[in-house]
Amino acid sequence: MNRAEKAALQLQAVAVLRMLKETRTYEELSDVTGLPAGDLNRYVNGHVLPGTDRASEVVESVGREALADELVARVEFDDEGYVDNSGVVFDQSFLDLVAPVAAETFAFESPDVVLTAATDGITLGAAMASFFDARLAYAKKSKETAVEEFIESRQRLASGIELTYYLPASAVDAGDTVLVVDDLIRSGETQELLLDIALQADADVTGVFALIAVGDEGMDRARAITDAPVGALTTFE
Repeated sequence: MNRAEKAALQLQAVAVLRMLKETRTYEELSDVTGLPAGDLNRYVNGHVLPGTDRASEVVESVGREALADELVARVEFDDEGYVDNSGVVFDQSFLDLVAPVAAETFAFESPDVVLTAATDGITLGAAMASFFDARLAYAKKSKETAVEEFIESRQRLASGIELTYYLPASAVDAGDTVLVVDDLIRSGETQELLLDIALQADADVTGVFALIAVGDEGMDRARAITDAPVGALTTFE
C-alpha cells in the first residue's frame, strides 16, 4: 500500500467514525469499535489519523456492520413487499462511505468500469467509480438518439414482460475489467442482463455488488454466471 492509499484508508475510517458518532457517545462508540474513547475523540475531531491497521479494521469490520445497520434503519417495505430505499440512494455522502467498505469486505479488484442500471443504481455506481477511479457506465431501458451502436440484452420475465437494457457500445471496451453494481437485487434479472452486457463486450467481470439483497435468489443467480465475488451490504429475508 503506497502513501496515497494509506491516507485514503485513514480518511475513510475517520468518515465512518464520524457517522457513528452522530448517534453515539464516545463511550458507546468505544464499545462498538473496541478502541479507547480518548483515541476516538482525537480521530473524530481531526487531531490525528488512525494507523493503517486500525483504519483497515474500522472500514472492513466495524464499518460494514454500522453501515448495514444504518441501511436497515433507512429502508422501508410496504404491505406488498415493495422496497423504498430513497433514503439511501438519494444520500451521496452515505454511498461514498459504502464504497470503501464494500471494496474491503468483498475484496473486489479495482475495475476499469463500474456498470449499473438506470436509474436507482447510478448514485451507488458513481460512488463506487469514484472510489476505484474507474469509468461509470449505466445501461438504460431505451436507446439514446445520437448513439449509433449499442450492446443489447433482453429476456422475457416470468410475468411475460420483456425486459431489455441498452448500453452504448463505446462505454465498455474488450478486455476491460467490470464491476457490476446495483441498489437492489431480488430475482437477479437485472444483474443477469448487466452481466450479459459485460460478456458481450468481451470484458472481465471482477464482481457483483448490491446495497440490498432481498432473499437469496438473485445472489445465487449471479453466482451461477460469474466466479467473481458476489456480495450485498445487507440481506432481507
